Amino acid sequence: MTISFNQIPGNAREPFVYIEFDPSKAVEGASLMPYKILVLAQRLATGAVAALTRTRVTSAKQGEFYFGAGSMMAQALAKIFANNEFTEVIAVALDDLNAGVTATGAFKFTGSPTAAGIVELMAGGRKVRIGAAQSATAAAMATAAVAAIAATPDLPFTAAVDGVDTAKINLTARHKGTLGNSIDLRLNYYDGEVLPAGLTVQLTAFSGGTGNPDLLPAFAVLGDEHYQVIAHPYTDPASLMAIETELADRFGPTRQIDGVAFTMLSGTHSACGTLGDTRNSPHSSILGVYGSPSPPWEWAGAYAARVAQRGQIDPARPYRGLPLNGILPPKQEDQFTLAERNLLTFDGISTYTVDDGGIVRISLPITTYKTNQVGADDTSYLHVRTMLTNCYLRWDWRNLMLRKFVDFKLAKDGTAYGAGQAIVTPNVALAESYMWFRRMEELGLVEDFEQFKRDAQAEIDAQNPNRLNMYMPPNLVNGLDVLAVQIGFRN
Repeated sequence: MTISFNQIPGNAREPFVYIEFDPSKAVEGASLMPYKILVLAQRLATGAVAALTRTRVTSAKQGEFYFGAGSMMAQALAKIFANNEFTEVIAVALDDLNAGVTATGAFKFTGSPTAAGIVELMAGGRKVRIGAAQSATAAAMATAAVAAIAATPDLPFTAAVDGVDTAKINLTARHKGTLGNSIDLRLNYYDGEVLPAGLTVQLTAFSGGTGNPDLLPAFAVLGDEHYQVIAHPYTDPASLMAIETELADRFGPTRQIDGVAFTMLSGTHSACGTLGDTRNSPHSSILGVYGSPSPPWEWAGAYAARVAQRGQIDPARPYRGLPLNGILPPKQEDQFTLAERNLLTFDGISTYTVDDGGIVRISLPITTYKTNQVGADDTSYLHVRTMLTNCYLRWDWRNLMLRKFVDFKLAKDGTAYGAGQAIVTPNVALAESYMWFRRMEELGLVEDFEQFKRDAQAEIDAQNPNRLNMYMPPNLVNGLDVLAVQIGFRN
């Protein structure tokens, strides 16, 4: 008997009809990779879930309950669900660093409205409308401003009238750390908004925040669970190094739980370029933005959510034009020009555009990887789509092998084994790789089958006869990023 049974014993003597099932050939075609988004951000003590607790979140309301309304984590989650409702989301919240310092800001009223109106304050990406009665004093305006801020949900700071200057409102970020310095504070964001005549408001930007939480304890609770997309708001060197190191380890062949981390830097063109020049990781994507009212954690959440949505559908397609719902764009004069965006891509910084309706859209999502281990220019992992496509190809091939050959024997090519035997040879494995390539080709992920067939190899290891070594060289399909046209006109 040459058929390899899995469960029916070879010494069965008692009369019976023994039937077993073999599911190894039941699943044909490519597999759907189950994406997960991991979110790392700070929580408030008012939240119901403790720090460093792996928590599945299914709505923005849950995020507020679990991590506190107005927390970085709750706000990041709200933007994730505004952009992607179907990908599973896992949150691991962080407490503020005990030694950290909270950022503060302020604004002060002077003068008095000559007619009733509204002070249109944009704070932390939230609209605060402060009523201004005719002839109201500056102190009365400050009291009204504190009441309006208290009535505005989800603000990333608290407010109180100054103890000495009653026309001044002191603002305190809800979290310690450098990210509090990125809380945007401005008047009259939308066209047509003006201060009531006779009233002046002096704004003091948020500053002074220091000390971000340590990310290493968060990685310790993740185990070997696979997260294809990670959203986080941190761009300080220690945090980026921790994330890049963890993801490099996950990317390796012994773990194969690869992913790409997405974040945003709020800074000038120079600051964005400087940060990009200090990073070199295929596992990290940093979006460069200047002058947006929306805070970095919201940008990071929206950015990661959109990439996860497209990546699970088709990781190889360009992500250009995908909208970031709920993100407020910088004013037109603060948006980077085409030339500036192009320069940033050579620094390893991802870019965005704003359409005529004020919708922020992804332009070119790239990693910070620019040079190889000896410093030579290297674009092999430049595009986020390249990383996510490779991650899918490895996952699908591994999944196929574990379904078909999980407990097979390994024999040399030319072995005259009987039909039905659970045996794989190098040529059988190569044939499987050819069929697998064709399936990936149908999905539009790879191209040039003849090259793959010519270059692919399989052989039994010379030192270990129980090991099959394979070389698989798929040519990835490219994205249409640039269309160059010359119009040769005639008069």
